Amino acid sequence: MKLIVANVLLLSSFVLVAQNNVCFTVESNPNSSDAALSEFTKYIKVLDCFEIYAESGLSDAQVLHAAAIAAELLDNDEDGIIDDINIYNELLANQALMPLFASEGSAVEIAFGDNYNGTGVSAVLYSQEVDPSNPGIWGMDATVEEIMHTINAVGQVNAYPAAFALAPNSSLMTTAMDIARGGQFISIPNPYPSAAWYHYDDQTCDYECMAIEYMYWSTVSNMGLLDDSGICAGIANEWEPCTPILFQNTDVLMYNLITDIQYKIPQIAPDGNYCITTNVMALNKTVSELKVFPNPSTNLITVDYGDSTSAVKIYNLFGELVIDTPVNIISINQFKPGVYFLKSGNESTRFQVVR
Repeated sequence: MKLIVANVLLLSSFVLVAQNNVCFTVESNPNSSDAALSEFTKYIKVLDCFEIYAESGLSDAQVLHAAAIAAELLDNDEDGIIDDINIYNELLANQALMPLFASEGSAVEIAFGDNYNGTGVSAVLYSQEVDPSNPGIWGMDATVEEIMHTINAVGQVNAYPAAFALAPNSSLMTTAMDIARGGQFISIPNPYPSAAWYHYDDQTCDYECMAIEYMYWSTVSNMGLLDDSGICAGIANEWEPCTPILFQNTDVLMYNLITDIQYKIPQIAPDGNYCITTNVMALNKTVSELKVFPNPSTNLITVDYGDSTSAVKIYNLFGELVIDTPVNIISINQFKPGVYFLKSGNESTRFQVVR
């Protein structure tokens, strides 16, 4: 892991990449005037809240792969909508991004490191670590790991600090980690207690870094991404409960935490395929003639009907009718935070309620 210290979906034509279905388009850099980002040449925005920037040394296939992995982690049920609106809000507010560099120490990485001062980056990826044909496989493709680090550090840590804060004695996760490491160690012990099953010994990784790594190992163990005898042997010096059953039975506290449905931690391993079906695309389609202002909103929305003269119907994500009204200025004070579908006649769009 390479931590950096730093304080609804745009669908496109089908692209076949490394046997994977990825429905994104690699675009040119829209922020070339930003000193930190100016040297990147390739760009994809994922689910309106997570940006992929890559330098020219990365192939389009690799950039598409990174976007697909980010989308699968954020939209684990692959319905075209981010699973957790709280994570969406944190990633959006912090302008979360994943930089992809051709090699360590490249001129693009140096320019980025010299000029970036945001709060949306927690890890980076290098070209040799991005392998679309082996999504998330330890030792072959680090894309799942590094993108998960950023989503966790920028998303869950900020959205749910009582569960996932990184400082000692600050969260349910650090309590679980102290047990997994055989005690609370601010500096790395030599050796770890024999009872420990998480015993990472990278001296450059401080306690908070250890916690982010711990969240990664736990999540991918639960997903089954480590369930291979060769992988288990390769990571044994750092992490022992490599199968889902072993993890569930060994690390009970962390298993209960990351499977708690209130946090919506992804449970399904990304496979590098992200292409929303025609039916879901139709459901989520935004018709340009129908607009909602402001979007996101907190109290009132104004509907611009465009060519429609029909009443407005608003549905929640479960398809339940929330309101049916003939007016175009609508109070949403009683709406729960989240994404809603608005329909008028044959036109539809969606909007977000935030608090």
